[in-house]
Amino acid sequence: MAAAAAGAASPADKERFICIYPAYLNNKKTIAEGRRIPIDKAVENPTSTEIQDVCAAVGFNVLLEKNKMYPREWNRDVQYRGRVRIQLKQDDGNPCLPQFPTRKSVMLYAAETIPKLKTRTQKMGGSDQSLQQGEGGKKGGHHAATLK
Repeated sequence: MAAAAAGAASPADKERFICIYPAYLNNKKTIAEGRRIPIDKAVENPTSTEIQDVCAAVGFNVLLEKNKMYPREWNRDVQYRGRVRIQLKQDDGNPCLPQFPTRKSVMLYAAETIPKLKTRTQKMGGSDQSLQQGEGGKKGGHHAATLK
């Protein structure tokens, strides 16, 4: 452990990776709730896995910490969990990827790219059906509740 602590100043050390929480990119959140990019660039309820996917695809050294929670996130559901750690800089302090000099540039890229993910585009296509089923289920559930 001591060796890791001694080298913690190195950007290549996992301790020094920047953190990106899904809340930073979520257009459902206010700045006070943790959004860090303009709302028109943000994404609807991004997940840590999606952030990991787009960042890994562009060549970042990425870690997914699934059980981390954003402190300001009141919702404890699994979909809101997770934090992505990204190595932004090399040992010499230069960006790992020159097109991403800052954490903000990474956030904006992730928010721009997540809506284009196959999982998103497919979900959007198939969401009509699931919505209808969901509503049907809700009606049934409501009915059952009234019987009690």
